[in-house]
Amino acid sequence: MTSVAWNDDEGLFALARRELFAAVVGDIMDKLGFLHQFLPPHIGPLRPDMVVIGRAMTVLEADVFEERSSSENNPVMAQPFGLMFEALDDLRPNEVYVCAGASPRYALWGELMSTRAIKLGAAGAVVDGYLRDTHGILAQNFPAFSFGSYAQDQGPRGKVIDFRIPIEIQGIRINTGDIVFGDVDGVLVVPREAEEDIFMGAIEKARGEKLVQKAIEQGMSASEAFRKFGIM
Repeated sequence: MTSVAWNDDEGLFALARRELFAAVVGDIMDKLGFLHQFLPPHIGPLRPDMVVIGRAMTVLEADVFEERSSSENNPVMAQPFGLMFEALDDLRPNEVYVCAGASPRYALWGELMSTRAIKLGAAGAVVDGYLRDTHGILAQNFPAFSFGSYAQDQGPRGKVIDFRIPIEIQGIRINTGDIVFGDVDGVLVVPREAEEDIFMGAIEKARGEKLVQKAIEQGMSASEAFRKFGIM
């Protein structure tokens, strides 16, 4: 077995960027019994070569029907965007802004949010909905994953009502501190309690796949390669 080691998040994330991709991590999670960790397939990168990896900073959004409401029950309703600015400013280095809870009527991420996130050292954004300011985000090369581009503003339509709490995207539970890893093939959530076993297994498999590919390129049949390496 090839040696696999890292000392901290920086080391793990750098190793993952060099050697891993979403599919191989998903394969290992399947083998370990984590069968429902991929976010829906319509959540994808703004540009195909974008990769996101970091720890989730979870954000809960809710639909509203006016920009400000003088509610006696919830003072957040009087704030434009709710707690969005507080959530954005709370991002830490290597964290991913992960937002869920809204209907797909408006954008949940944009250029100025990307600018602030970059300044704070954040690793990317993954939203269960749309983003906007596409050209500005692309110019900053900020990893952003969403349904796609749609300019309608969240101002009078949605508010962040809490952050750093458990959220779900189509039944996939995400806790702050879980690792989010995504590329053009999808975004998955790696539970914190199993991350070491998952990434060690994924790196071993990725390295094994390179041996299989070399063997097939040299003429070995697919069935023979699978019998020899147990990988396909």
